[in-house]
Amino acid sequence: MSLPSNLAINDASPDWLNKGDNAWQLTAATMVGLQTVPGLVILYGSIVKKKWAVNSAFMALYAFAAVLVCWVGWAYEMSFGKKLLPFWGKPVVALDQSVLLAQAFTGSFFPTATMVYFQFVFAAITLVLIAGALLGRMNFHAWMLFVPLWLTFSYTIGAYSLWSTDGWLYKAGVIDFCGGYVIHLSSGVAGFTAAYWVGPRTAKDKERFPPNNIILMLAGAGMLWMGWTGFNGGGPYAANLDSSLAVLNTHACAATSLLVWLFLDIIFFGKPSVIGAVQGMITGLVCITPAAGLVQGWAAIIMGISSGSIPWYTMMVLHKKIWFLKQVDDTMAVFHTHAVAGSLGGILTGFFAEPRLNRLFYADPTHYIGLVYGLVNNRVGDGLRQMGLQIGGIVFIVVLNMVMTSLICLLVRVVVPLRLSDEDMQIGDDAIHGEEAYALWGDGEKLETSRHNSVYDLEEFPAATKKGADDV
Repeated sequence: MSLPSNLAINDASPDWLNKGDNAWQLTAATMVGLQTVPGLVILYGSIVKKKWAVNSAFMALYAFAAVLVCWVGWAYEMSFGKKLLPFWGKPVVALDQSVLLAQAFTGSFFPTATMVYFQFVFAAITLVLIAGALLGRMNFHAWMLFVPLWLTFSYTIGAYSLWSTDGWLYKAGVIDFCGGYVIHLSSGVAGFTAAYWVGPRTAKDKERFPPNNIILMLAGAGMLWMGWTGFNGGGPYAANLDSSLAVLNTHACAATSLLVWLFLDIIFFGKPSVIGAVQGMITGLVCITPAAGLVQGWAAIIMGISSGSIPWYTMMVLHKKIWFLKQVDDTMAVFHTHAVAGSLGGILTGFFAEPRLNRLFYADPTHYIGLVYGLVNNRVGDGLRQMGLQIGGIVFIVVLNMVMTSLICLLVRVVVPLRLSDEDMQIGDDAIHGEEAYALWGDGEKLETSRHNSVYDLEEFPAATKKGADDV
């Protein structure tokens, strides 16, 4: 009996290719890409002051494009290629068909081209998350240099150490299911460190920095949330049981975290903050990421309660009390939403990782066990070892990103200033890009009277011109 033509083995469909897994992986990667373009582009462009809308959105769009070129040029192989050092791969161009059409690493049933694409969108969103700490004052030319340098000398080290099968932290047994350490802890620490070196926004912007469009902000946040289906759902590199569990746990944790943050805002501040709810959503998504396919549903809910309360406390209470935190102008509070939430997720992963679920994800799951199950199964030593590994992984990522981000910022500022001039910061988008997000009459814009650019010829309807100006 012959196979249907779409399942026949040929040069384009080798016997190792699983079309279902390949289709899911490409879909998951695209969902993660949509988190950035347009998700974070919209979120950043709308959550800042109007005069920074274009610059903030464009920092995200530039990073997405720049990372892709660097990724296929050398950074993918440095993150997942042949071993150069225990924490770094050899820099090799990942564009040759002999590489891209071969079976991806770890025995996955799809080609390396799919893996390169999937891992690219993770690398890109990491740089965009760092940008969140720097909105409203970083010199765009400095950002153009920072992106490829940080990707090359910081991201690749973290990714290789934790995700490559030859990485030293992977071999040690540190659990990072889909980026709680490599992406979120890294971006939170790097963003906070870079914000220290770049310096603060103007005093006026720090004092008052209202969103220019909260509805658009929610649209961007919604894309970020739904895109996380691909973020964690693609972690197992297959359309399997673990992928389904990861997706459900992700959304359960995010929803719980959002509600906890919302209730805390109501209890202590009297009003349900929309921005606060978005922050709670993000901390929930970040917290579950290192554990998504490795914990039970009840554990995901507990993680959501923790991620909706502990980062809330560090942001709303501790940040105002600790002198050093007050000295760093972290525009989007990525330290709290990503560094704190990512660390929390890593520790709770070491606490709740379930041995049977570990077997679904890891080829050799024997030494992966959460402390809770270590206590239950008389493997307390193994559980404590896992907790120690999780904390050790946090320490490594924090030190790596503090050191490398500082060195990169010091290098960049030798070439161009890290911070915009005071005059440019007063003006914003128009000074940096010569463009503005909104042409508002109240800002001195004139009504267009051309027959080709207006529905009506306003010279024939002077009353309409007067009424429009009066309404603004």
